[in-house]
Amino acid sequence: MYDVLVGQASVDDVIIDTEVENLSLIPATINLAGAEIELVSALSRETRLRSAISPIAHKYDFVLIDCPPSLGLLTINALTAAQEIIIPVQAEFYALEGLTQLMGVVRRVREALNPTLHVSGVLVTMFDGRTKLAMEVLDELEKYFPEQMFKTQIPRNIRLSEAPSYGKPVILFDVKSRGAQAYLALAREVFDYAGASV
Repeated sequence: MYDVLVGQASVDDVIIDTEVENLSLIPATINLAGAEIELVSALSRETRLRSAISPIAHKYDFVLIDCPPSLGLLTINALTAAQEIIIPVQAEFYALEGLTQLMGVVRRVREALNPTLHVSGVLVTMFDGRTKLAMEVLDELEKYFPEQMFKTQIPRNIRLSEAPSYGKPVILFDVKSRGAQAYLALAREVFDYAGASV
């Protein structure tokens, strides 16, 4: 993805197939962190990703853009390229403060770069329903996003943490784990939402 954003490769050059049927991806390396600095002085720096993926987007049912947990230029590019956003929020107090900042950035991107952008869902992650804090965070989110909360919460689960070290998505690593089952439930919600909004 670094090569695409700095103009050294096209998306077609870097797409790779995976062992999951009908799933392709564009990998990122640590070099992508350097793109933040290199794009600062670049022309059309906020729209690089949108320009790169628009020629191939029609080939896919969904194009998911995974963003770093920051509000820098890479995230601005993703928000400019996206039609909808799913916001993951850890069930922790400080995550709510970060969410407030993110919503401010979303509002500014909508005003200046992408007027069709909207939040389609808020996803609670690292959720442990046994703790009072997790339940309080869930309650706060439901107050502010009553229509956008996913029913599914992603639990704290060791198998979710282990899967990347084996180079596998959790549904291939341990499909019966609580984490994998939660992500499958989330996928069903997303498909249902997409079908309802067509």
